[in-house]
Amino acid sequence: MAMMFTPESTPDQRVRLASALSVAVAFVLVGLKGFVLIQSSSMAILASLADSGLDLLASLVTFFAVRYARKQPDKEFPFGHGKAEAFSALFQAGLVFASAALVMRACYDSLLHPQPVAQSGLAIGVLVVSILLTLGLVWFQTAALKASGSVAVAADRMHYLGDLATNLIAIAGIAVAALGLPLFDTLAGFAMALLLVWGAVQVLREAADQLMDRSLSDDDVARIKTLAGNDSQILDVHAIRTRQAGPYVAIQMHIVLDAALTLEAAHMLLLEAEKRVLEAFPNADIIIHPDPRGANIPHGGVFAAGPAKGHA
Repeated sequence: MAMMFTPESTPDQRVRLASALSVAVAFVLVGLKGFVLIQSSSMAILASLADSGLDLLASLVTFFAVRYARKQPDKEFPFGHGKAEAFSALFQAGLVFASAALVMRACYDSLLHPQPVAQSGLAIGVLVVSILLTLGLVWFQTAALKASGSVAVAADRMHYLGDLATNLIAIAGIAVAALGLPLFDTLAGFAMALLLVWGAVQVLREAADQLMDRSLSDDDVARIKTLAGNDSQILDVHAIRTRQAGPYVAIQMHIVLDAALTLEAAHMLLLEAEKRVLEAFPNADIIIHPDPRGANIPHGGVFAAGPAKGHA
């Protein structure tokens, strides 16, 4: 898989490739685990299969969402389509919650009517293959995430990191059940269902943050202020507002300049400030408002007096 990335690959290309690879891996895992479930009737395999099945559906949603989110702004969506990634993450979270509920129900039935785990060696073998494939995919997604910061890839990667943990628990449960303690296979299924719920909550929080236009972190806002103000002619940077929309970041700020500057000189200073911020946040859409020094007239608008981060 390392050969699939080249130094010339753009962040968007890496995200698209990572989403396609995620779908391919999920297809393979669903097929393998479905076959082993028929052979073994293991609750741990059922839980792992349900997780992989939901991962397949979530990966398909991500596959299309990352492509739609990168469409150019148009008349209907002048601020772009980036939040499609957040909607896909919401969908993924709902699927994972449903999967966890179904697994818990199956495990409860297994407690009432326990069945021995058959073909435990085959089940463990498939789970080992699943772990190896997932490790390769997570490595690939990590590389794409570092290059792009895509929330959709981050959510998909979180699912597969959870898969690594659930597969390890499944192996432990099946191994102990093979020693004559089938209860542990069912308990492993319960444990994996709880991990699914935890993962879904994390994805839900991240999607909600984007849909509610949560600001970037304090560290990021401070970095933006430092970069924008890194010029002796810029007297102050304040009223910074930020939000994330899928692969894009929206940044607004006010910059205080000497009132004696010409419009052209002020414009050039704003362009240079924008360039400095874009070097650190290349996927940003930046709006900078110049304030002449000494002008204390308040701005209008419903959020003019809002507690924007970085407000002086």
